[in-house]
Amino acid sequence: MRPPVRLAALMELGVTFIFTHDSIGVGEDGPTHQPIEQLTMLRATPGLDMIRPCDANEVAWAWRAALSKNNRPTALVFSRQAIPTLDRGKYAGAEGLLKGAYVLAGDDKPEIILIGTGSEVGLVVSAYERLTEAGVKARVVSMPSWYLFELQDQAYKDSVLTPGVEARLAVEMGGEIGWDRYIGAKGKIITMSTFGASAPAAKLQDKFGFTVDNVVKVARELIGKA
Repeated sequence: MRPPVRLAALMELGVTFIFTHDSIGVGEDGPTHQPIEQLTMLRATPGLDMIRPCDANEVAWAWRAALSKNNRPTALVFSRQAIPTLDRGKYAGAEGLLKGAYVLAGDDKPEIILIGTGSEVGLVVSAYERLTEAGVKARVVSMPSWYLFELQDQAYKDSVLTPGVEARLAVEMGGEIGWDRYIGAKGKIITMSTFGASAPAAKLQDKFGFTVDNVVKVARELIGKA
């Protein structure tokens, strides 16, 4: 798939590429089928917009974003495993996807910002709810598209990733490269630094740290409330 994606970007074609099985989430397939480095590769491709929606609501807006462009290809990256559809009456509307990243829920003056993409947003939301119950002022940011977010003006970016909040935690079942621009010098990431493994998804998520307990633990360490 790499050659046609690259050529579409070179030729400025409004092609939409569909990718599935985007993480260790279908664990039994094993490391040969778990695309640990592919999110990084897609983001690094000049002229390509990679969008990784977190639920069915974001998928609809992702298609709208992709079909609105006729001179730039888009890679829509989907998960194979079942993920929850967020209650948009409780959380912010999914139209925020058109800006690349948006505040899904949280405090206006957070102690920590939790950033997630795709299937990991549900995990981040669960961690956010637990932190909130414990009295921690947190914010959840869904960041489906780095490219679209970088198109926004600085005022909008600052409204999502408040400059004064240095405690930031990004969670994604992909490589770590590039996340430093959003988490800053004092932030942390929960990402994949090795190939995956063959096991039920729940066991892999526990092994690699993609659990509510671990996200909460790292978040509390960041704000000095471990």
